Amino acid sequence: MATVVSINISEKKGTVKSPVPEAMVMAHGVAGDAHAGPWHRQISILSREIVEAFGRDAGRVFSWGAFGENLTTEGLDLTSVSLLDRLRIGEVELEITQIGKKCHGGGCAIFHQVGQCVMPKEGIFARVIRGGTIRSGGTLVHVPRHLRIRILTLSDRASRGDYEDLSGPAMQDELEARFKESRWRLEISRLVLPDEAAGLRETLTEAIDSGVDIIFTTGGTGIGPRDITPDVVAPLLNKTLPGIMEFIRQKHGERLPAALLSRSIAGTSGQTLLFTLPGSVKAVREYLEVIIPVLEHALLMLRGIDAHASAPMTYSTATFSPV
Repeated sequence: MATVVSINISEKKGTVKSPVPEAMVMAHGVAGDAHAGPWHRQISILSREIVEAFGRDAGRVFSWGAFGENLTTEGLDLTSVSLLDRLRIGEVELEITQIGKKCHGGGCAIFHQVGQCVMPKEGIFARVIRGGTIRSGGTLVHVPRHLRIRILTLSDRASRGDYEDLSGPAMQDELEARFKESRWRLEISRLVLPDEAAGLRETLTEAIDSGVDIIFTTGGTGIGPRDITPDVVAPLLNKTLPGIMEFIRQKHGERLPAALLSRSIAGTSGQTLLFTLPGSVKAVREYLEVIIPVLEHALLMLRGIDAHASAPMTYSTATFSPV
Protein backbone atom coordinates (compact mmCIF):
# COMPACT_ATOMS: atom_id res chain seq x y z
CA MET A 1 0.00 0.00 0.00
CA ALA A 2 1.38 3.41 -0.94
CA THR A 3 1.55 6.14 1.68
CA VAL A 4 2.51 9.79 2.04
CA VAL A 5 5.72 9.72 4.09
CA SER A 6 6.05 13.48 4.36
CA ILE A 7 4.28 16.72 3.39
CA ASN A 8 6.72 19.54 2.65
CA ILE A 9 6.29 23.26 2.02
CA SER A 10 8.43 26.36 1.50
CA GLU A 11 7.63 30.06 1.33
CA LYS A 12 10.07 30.69 -1.54
CA LYS A 13 10.58 28.94 -4.87
CA GLY A 14 13.80 27.04 -5.56
CA THR A 15 14.43 26.31 -1.90
CA VAL A 16 14.45 23.20 0.26
CA LYS A 17 11.01 22.50 1.71
CA SER A 18 10.31 21.73 5.38
CA PRO A 19 8.08 18.86 6.57
CA VAL A 20 4.73 19.61 8.20
CA PRO A 21 2.44 17.02 9.83
CA GLU A 22 -0.59 18.04 7.79
CA ALA A 23 -1.64 20.59 5.18
CA MET A 24 -4.68 21.94 3.41
CA VAL A 25 -4.76 21.32 -0.31
CA MET A 26 -6.55 24.25 -1.92
CA ALA A 27 -7.71 24.88 -5.49
CA HIS A 28 -4.24 25.92 -6.61
CA GLY A 29 -1.97 23.73 -4.49
CA VAL A 30 -0.77 23.27 -0.91
CA ALA A 31 -1.68 26.23 1.29
CA GLY A 32 1.41 28.17 2.33
CA ASP A 33 3.64 26.74 -0.40
CA ALA A 34 5.35 29.06 -2.89
CA HIS A 35 4.56 26.87 -5.89
CA ALA A 36 0.81 27.06 -5.40
CA GLY A 37 -0.87 29.00 -8.17
CA PRO A 38 -3.03 28.77 -11.32
CA TRP A 39 -0.68 26.62 -13.36
CA HIS A 40 -0.11 22.97 -14.10
CA ARG A 41 2.71 22.22 -11.60
CA GLN A 42 0.88 22.99 -8.38
CA ILE A 43 2.18 19.99 -6.41
CA SER A 44 5.50 18.16 -6.82
CA ILE A 45 6.08 14.53 -5.84
CA LEU A 46 9.11 12.28 -5.23
CA SER A 47 9.26 8.80 -3.76
CA ARG A 48 11.21 7.78 -0.69
CA GLU A 49 12.75 4.97 -2.70
CA ILE A 50 14.14 7.39 -5.31
CA VAL A 51 15.45 9.83 -2.70
CA GLU A 52 17.18 7.09 -0.70
CA ALA A 53 18.70 5.48 -3.80
CA PHE A 54 20.02 8.86 -4.87
CA GLY A 55 21.42 9.38 -1.39
CA ARG A 56 23.26 6.05 -1.44
CA ASP A 57 24.86 6.95 -4.75
CA ALA A 58 25.82 10.38 -3.44
CA GLY A 59 26.99 9.06 -0.05
CA ARG A 60 24.57 11.34 1.76
CA VAL A 61 21.29 11.22 3.65
CA PHE A 62 18.70 13.69 2.40
CA SER A 63 15.82 15.00 4.46
CA TRP A 64 12.27 14.94 3.08
CA GLY A 65 11.68 18.05 1.00
CA ALA A 66 15.40 18.43 0.22
CA PHE A 67 14.67 18.40 -3.50
CA GLY A 68 11.71 20.75 -3.26
CA GLU A 69 9.03 18.06 -3.38
CA ASN A 70 5.67 18.74 -1.73
CA LEU A 71 4.92 15.07 -1.20
CA THR A 72 7.38 12.30 -0.39
CA THR A 73 5.71 8.95 -1.05
CA GLU A 74 6.47 5.31 -0.27
CA GLY A 75 5.27 2.17 -2.02
CA LEU A 76 4.35 3.85 -5.30
CA ASP A 77 6.56 3.23 -8.33
CA LEU A 78 6.62 6.71 -9.82
CA THR A 79 8.19 5.35 -13.00
CA SER A 80 4.83 3.66 -13.69
CA VAL A 81 2.85 6.88 -13.36
CA SER A 82 1.66 8.43 -16.62
CA LEU A 83 0.34 11.83 -17.60
CA LEU A 84 -3.33 12.36 -16.65
CA ASP A 85 -3.24 9.55 -14.07
CA ARG A 86 -4.92 10.42 -10.77
CA LEU A 87 -3.56 10.19 -7.21
CA ARG A 88 -6.00 10.07 -4.32
CA ILE A 89 -5.10 10.87 -0.72
CA GLY A 90 -8.26 10.61 1.33
CA GLU A 91 -10.65 13.20 -0.08
CA VAL A 92 -7.90 14.90 -2.11
CA GLU A 93 -7.50 14.06 -5.79
CA LEU A 94 -4.58 15.12 -7.99
CA GLU A 95 -4.01 14.80 -11.74
CA ILE A 96 -0.52 14.18 -13.14
CA THR A 97 0.40 16.98 -15.55
CA GLN A 98 4.17 16.70 -16.04
CA ILE A 99 6.97 14.18 -15.59
CA GLY A 100 10.41 15.63 -14.94
CA LYS A 101 11.42 19.26 -15.37
CA LYS A 102 14.19 21.50 -16.61
CA CYS A 103 17.08 21.82 -14.15
CA HIS A 104 17.88 25.44 -13.28
CA GLY A 105 21.38 24.48 -12.11
CA GLY A 106 23.25 27.37 -10.50
CA GLY A 107 20.10 29.46 -10.29
CA CYS A 108 18.46 27.05 -7.87
CA ALA A 109 19.06 27.12 -4.10
CA ILE A 110 18.47 23.36 -3.96
CA PHE A 111 21.28 22.78 -6.45
CA HIS A 112 23.61 24.95 -4.33
CA GLN A 113 22.74 23.18 -1.07
CA VAL A 114 22.53 19.61 -2.36
CA GLY A 115 25.01 19.78 -5.24
CA GLN A 116 22.71 18.08 -7.73
CA CYS A 117 19.01 17.35 -8.09
CA VAL A 118 16.90 14.30 -8.75
CA MET A 119 13.71 16.24 -9.57
CA PRO A 120 14.45 16.95 -13.28
CA LYS A 121 14.43 13.23 -14.13
CA GLU A 122 12.36 11.62 -11.39
CA GLY A 123 9.95 14.35 -10.26
CA ILE A 124 6.21 14.07 -10.84
CA PHE A 125 4.00 17.15 -10.98
CA ALA A 126 0.26 17.44 -10.51
CA ARG A 127 -2.63 19.86 -10.34
CA VAL A 128 -5.49 19.77 -7.86
CA ILE A 129 -8.77 18.20 -8.96
CA ARG A 130 -10.34 18.07 -5.49
CA GLY A 131 -8.95 19.67 -2.35
CA GLY A 132 -9.04 18.82 1.34
CA THR A 133 -6.73 17.99 4.23
CA ILE A 134 -3.78 15.62 3.86
CA ARG A 135 -1.66 14.17 6.67
CA SER A 136 1.68 12.41 6.84
CA GLY A 137 1.10 8.66 6.87
CA GLY A 138 -2.04 8.97 4.75
CA THR A 139 -2.86 6.27 2.21
CA LEU A 140 -2.09 7.07 -1.42
CA VAL A 141 -4.10 5.46 -4.22
CA HIS A 142 -2.85 5.48 -7.81
CA VAL A 143 -5.64 5.52 -10.42
CA PRO A 144 -4.07 4.73 -13.83
CA ARG A 145 -5.55 6.27 -16.96
CA HIS A 146 -5.61 4.56 -20.34
CA LEU A 147 -5.29 6.48 -23.59
CA ARG A 148 -8.37 5.38 -25.50
CA ILE A 149 -7.89 5.26 -29.27
CA ARG A 150 -10.53 4.27 -31.84
CA ILE A 151 -9.49 3.31 -35.39
CA LEU A 152 -12.22 3.34 -38.05
CA THR A 153 -11.54 1.90 -41.49
CA LEU A 154 -13.91 3.19 -44.20
CA SER A 155 -14.18 0.71 -47.06
CA ASP A 156 -17.21 -0.81 -48.78
CA ARG A 157 -15.22 -3.82 -49.96
CA ALA A 158 -13.42 -4.50 -46.66
CA SER A 159 -16.71 -4.21 -44.75
CA ARG A 160 -18.23 -6.85 -47.07
CA GLY A 161 -15.21 -9.12 -46.61
CA ASP A 162 -14.11 -8.82 -50.23
CA TYR A 163 -10.57 -8.17 -48.97
CA GLU A 164 -8.78 -7.86 -45.66
CA ASP A 165 -8.45 -4.50 -43.97
CA LEU A 166 -4.73 -3.68 -43.95
CA SER A 167 -4.60 0.00 -43.06
CA GLY A 168 -6.40 -0.35 -39.70
CA PRO A 169 -4.04 -3.04 -38.33
CA ALA A 170 -1.04 -1.15 -39.77
CA MET A 171 -2.14 1.96 -37.90
CA GLN A 172 -2.48 0.03 -34.63
CA ASP A 173 0.96 -1.55 -35.08
CA GLU A 174 2.52 1.84 -35.77
CA LEU A 175 0.89 3.46 -32.72
CA GLU A 176 1.91 0.62 -30.41
CA ALA A 177 5.48 0.68 -31.69
CA ARG A 178 5.84 4.45 -31.37
CA PHE A 179 4.31 4.56 -27.87
CA LYS A 180 6.20 1.49 -26.61
CA GLU A 181 8.86 3.50 -24.79
CA SER A 182 6.40 6.05 -23.40
CA ARG A 183 4.41 5.80 -20.17
CA TRP A 184 1.05 5.97 -21.92
CA ARG A 185 -1.16 2.88 -21.62
CA LEU A 186 -2.90 2.42 -24.95
CA GLU A 187 -6.39 0.99 -25.24
CA ILE A 188 -6.98 0.59 -28.98
CA SER A 189 -10.14 -0.66 -30.66
CA ARG A 190 -10.74 -1.09 -34.40
CA LEU A 191 -13.85 -1.18 -36.55
CA VAL A 192 -14.43 -1.54 -40.30
CA LEU A 193 -17.35 0.43 -41.76
CA PRO A 194 -18.82 0.83 -45.24
CA ASP A 195 -18.57 4.25 -46.90
CA GLU A 196 -21.97 5.31 -45.53
CA ALA A 197 -22.42 8.75 -43.95
CA ALA A 198 -25.15 7.81 -41.45
CA GLY A 199 -23.27 4.84 -40.00
CA LEU A 200 -19.99 6.77 -39.72
CA ARG A 201 -21.71 9.74 -38.06
CA GLU A 202 -23.38 7.49 -35.51
CA THR A 203 -20.12 5.67 -34.73
CA LEU A 204 -18.18 8.90 -34.36
CA THR A 205 -20.81 10.47 -32.10
CA GLU A 206 -20.87 7.41 -29.85
CA ALA A 207 -17.08 7.41 -29.54
CA ILE A 208 -16.93 11.14 -28.74
CA ASP A 209 -19.75 10.91 -26.19
CA SER A 210 -18.08 7.93 -24.48
CA GLY A 211 -14.86 9.89 -23.94
CA VAL A 212 -12.54 8.33 -26.52
CA ASP A 213 -9.34 10.38 -26.54
CA ILE A 214 -8.29 10.01 -30.18
CA ILE A 215 -10.21 8.86 -33.25
CA PHE A 216 -8.37 7.93 -36.42
CA THR A 217 -10.18 7.15 -39.62
CA THR A 218 -8.50 5.59 -42.64
CA GLY A 219 -10.05 5.67 -46.08
CA GLY A 220 -12.63 7.84 -47.82
CA THR A 221 -10.51 11.01 -48.01
CA GLY A 222 -10.22 11.22 -51.80
CA ILE A 223 -12.52 12.74 -54.42
CA GLY A 224 -14.33 9.57 -55.53
CA PRO A 225 -18.14 9.38 -55.40
CA ARG A 226 -18.05 7.22 -52.23
CA ASP A 227 -15.35 9.25 -50.42
CA ILE A 228 -17.37 10.90 -47.63
CA THR A 229 -15.16 10.71 -44.53
CA PRO A 230 -14.06 14.39 -44.23
CA ASP A 231 -17.58 15.56 -45.08
CA VAL A 232 -19.00 13.60 -42.14
CA VAL A 233 -16.23 14.48 -39.70
CA ALA A 234 -16.06 18.23 -40.39
CA PRO A 235 -19.48 19.17 -38.90
CA LEU A 236 -18.58 17.35 -35.66
CA LEU A 237 -15.46 19.45 -35.04
CA ASN A 238 -15.37 22.33 -32.55
CA LYS A 239 -11.92 23.38 -33.72
CA THR A 240 -10.00 22.49 -36.87
CA LEU A 241 -6.25 21.80 -37.03
CA PRO A 242 -5.45 22.58 -40.67
CA GLY A 243 -1.68 22.91 -40.23
CA ILE A 244 -1.04 19.19 -39.76
CA MET A 245 -2.72 17.98 -42.94
CA GLU A 246 -1.51 20.95 -44.99
CA PHE A 247 2.07 20.17 -43.98
CA ILE A 248 1.70 16.46 -44.84
CA ARG A 249 0.15 17.20 -48.24
CA GLN A 250 2.91 19.67 -49.06
CA LYS A 251 5.63 17.33 -47.82
CA HIS A 252 4.56 14.36 -49.93
CA GLY A 253 2.93 16.33 -52.77
CA GLU A 254 6.34 17.48 -53.98
CA ARG A 255 7.26 13.86 -54.65
CA LEU A 256 3.81 12.54 -55.56
CA PRO A 257 1.43 15.23 -56.89
CA ALA A 258 -1.58 12.93 -56.45
CA ALA A 259 -1.09 13.29 -52.67
CA LEU A 260 -2.38 16.86 -53.01
CA LEU A 261 -5.81 15.46 -53.85
CA SER A 262 -6.22 14.08 -50.33
CA ARG A 263 -8.97 15.87 -48.37
CA SER A 264 -7.74 14.63 -44.98
CA ILE A 265 -8.68 16.91 -42.07
CA ALA A 266 -7.93 17.08 -38.34
CA GLY A 267 -9.61 18.76 -35.41
CA THR A 268 -11.18 18.43 -31.99
CA SER A 269 -14.63 17.65 -30.72
CA GLY A 270 -14.82 18.39 -27.01
CA GLN A 271 -11.78 16.62 -25.56
CA THR A 272 -11.48 14.18 -28.46
CA LEU A 273 -8.88 14.52 -31.21
CA LEU A 274 -9.92 13.40 -34.70
CA PHE A 275 -7.70 12.67 -37.70
CA THR A 276 -8.89 11.43 -41.10
CA LEU A 277 -6.16 9.56 -43.00
CA PRO A 278 -6.05 8.04 -46.50
CA GLY A 279 -6.70 4.34 -46.90
CA SER A 280 -3.32 2.96 -47.93
CA VAL A 281 -0.83 1.41 -45.51
CA LYS A 282 1.94 3.62 -46.91
CA ALA A 283 -0.11 6.79 -46.37
CA VAL A 284 -1.05 5.74 -42.84
CA ARG A 285 2.61 5.43 -41.90
CA GLU A 286 3.54 8.73 -43.57
CA TYR A 287 0.73 10.62 -41.84
CA LEU A 288 1.39 9.11 -38.41
CA GLU A 289 5.04 10.08 -38.67
CA VAL A 290 3.88 13.72 -38.43
CA ILE A 291 0.85 13.26 -36.18
CA ILE A 292 2.26 11.13 -33.36
CA PRO A 293 4.86 13.69 -32.15
CA VAL A 294 2.14 16.29 -31.47
CA LEU A 295 -0.39 14.01 -29.76
CA GLU A 296 0.83 14.36 -26.15
CA HIS A 297 0.93 18.14 -26.29
CA ALA A 298 -2.47 18.27 -27.97
CA LEU A 299 -4.05 15.99 -25.35
CA LEU A 300 -2.70 18.17 -22.53
CA MET A 301 -3.83 21.41 -24.17
CA LEU A 302 -7.36 20.05 -24.61
CA ARG A 303 -7.46 19.59 -20.85
CA GLY A 304 -6.21 23.08 -20.08
CA ILE A 305 -2.65 21.97 -19.29
CA ASP A 306 -0.10 24.30 -20.86
CA ALA A 307 3.29 22.65 -20.45
CA HIS A 308 4.94 25.87 -21.68
CA ALA A 309 3.36 27.99 -18.94
CA SER A 310 5.74 30.02 -16.81
CA ALA A 311 5.95 29.73 -13.03
CA PRO A 312 2.98 31.24 -11.20
CA MET A 313 2.95 34.61 -9.56
CA THR A 314 3.23 34.71 -5.78
CA TYR A 315 -0.15 34.42 -4.08
CA SER A 316 -1.16 34.92 -0.49
CA THR A 317 -2.68 31.79 1.01
CA ALA A 318 -5.69 33.93 1.87
CA THR A 319 -6.45 33.99 -1.86
CA PHE A 320 -7.31 30.30 -1.95
CA SER A 321 -10.57 28.65 -1.15
CA PRO A 322 -11.09 24.91 -0.72
CA VAL A 323 -12.31 22.96 -3.75
